[in-house]
Amino acid sequence: MKIGALFPGQGSQFIGMGKDFFDNFSLAREMFEEASDAIGVDFKRLLFEENEDLNKTEYTQPAILLYSAVAKRIFDENNDKKIAFNLGHSLGEFSALVSAGGLNLGDAVKLVHERGKLMNKAFEKEAGSMMVVLGLADELIENLCNESNLRVYPANYNSDGQIVLSGIRSDLEKMEDILKSAGAKRVMLLNMSVASHSPLLEVAVEPLRELLDEYLKDEFAPVVSNVTAKKYTTKKEALEILPVQLTKPVLYKYSIKNYEDEVDYFVEFGGKVLMGINRKVTKKKTYPITDMASFQKVINI
Repeated sequence: MKIGALFPGQGSQFIGMGKDFFDNFSLAREMFEEASDAIGVDFKRLLFEENEDLNKTEYTQPAILLYSAVAKRIFDENNDKKIAFNLGHSLGEFSALVSAGGLNLGDAVKLVHERGKLMNKAFEKEAGSMMVVLGLADELIENLCNESNLRVYPANYNSDGQIVLSGIRSDLEKMEDILKSAGAKRVMLLNMSVASHSPLLEVAVEPLRELLDEYLKDEFAPVVSNVTAKKYTTKKEALEILPVQLTKPVLYKYSIKNYEDEVDYFVEFGGKVLMGINRKVTKKKTYPITDMASFQKVINI
């Protein structure tokens, strides 16, 4: 059997994530130690104790990546099913690269920690944010954004009828009434301070490319690009498309549709968000691995 390995992005974090794996697997404890050493952060405290840092993007990103990487490594150690491809949503593309052998865990933690800092720096003067829109066609939303003259951009094409916009927070607030007047079923501004996957992050593209050049391996197993919805397997390809992932929309639903026929089912490592989206995108089942109970369930499929 073949599976598609999925990795969630920012917004899926919660206090206690990974605790079940940490308590039951020495491998998980070793990975926590490696991540902590990489950036000088106590990941046990960050993930298991109440704190304000977990929701700061420079810490959120490595925390989610670590959780996903631990779930995937434990799965790999106890499973012989073939991974057809690795697909991450936004930040999850870096988790996918760890799974594919394109990044070492410690290097990946350093990379996304710096990615978070670069993203924050782009919005020091004016806050960005993101907004979920339900019930409107993609083309209509694109036209409304273009006609509004606001700094608002399509950021995540999740499923038919669900798109996430990105932009300057004050402009997104103005966009709410426009979308509701156009018939949106729901418009929800997210509690974020950065506008991911928008031209507003252009300033971070080249610094991220330099970091990727330092850390990426030359070749790795197939990863599906958020930017192109196509597979790539080399550092050369990654250096062309992964830096501009900051400024381009995530083509998630197209990625699933392009490759769903290659797998028997999907497994989401370290989250359940993509499982929910997949119900609207594909008839193939998606199983999450978030704790020991869900791990045992997937292993027994």
